[in-house]
Amino acid sequence: MKYWLMKSEPSVFGIDDLAAAPKRTSCWDGVRNYQVRNMLRDEFAVGDLAFFYHSSCEVPGIAGIVEVTKQGYPDHTAFDRKHPHHDPASTPDNPRWYMVDVRLKQRFSRVITLDELRVHAAGKLRDLLILRRGNRLSITPVDGAHWKFINSLA
Repeated sequence: MKYWLMKSEPSVFGIDDLAAAPKRTSCWDGVRNYQVRNMLRDEFAVGDLAFFYHSSCEVPGIAGIVEVTKQGYPDHTAFDRKHPHHDPASTPDNPRWYMVDVRLKQRFSRVITLDELRVHAAGKLRDLLILRRGNRLSITPVDGAHWKFINSLA
């Protein structure tokens, strides 16, 4: 099993939206970065766990945990001309973009803020990718020690 951190803007799709989804499950669509696409397509597996991170909001941070329920498959939103994620170069026969399905496993009682994570950047969370300057990836791997420590903060 692998661990991940998956970012989403709560004004677009937040943990409340996932909690309200049927069976608390939804596809994680709209990724339009090749490095992240490759992770979704090639590295994600059913049972992997991810922190659900709220970004580009007043208080960015980790709001809970999701479990991958379906491994990478073509992102159908890229094929829909009316969808904001449409990509005319992506077709069902030659998909360019991938997604996974996730289920809400746990909502934290409080958001573990980015500022709180930064306090530990020189110690327990050294090398946590989200804390690296210039990192803008929407999905990043999380190692086991970081996973365990962040869970202890919740």
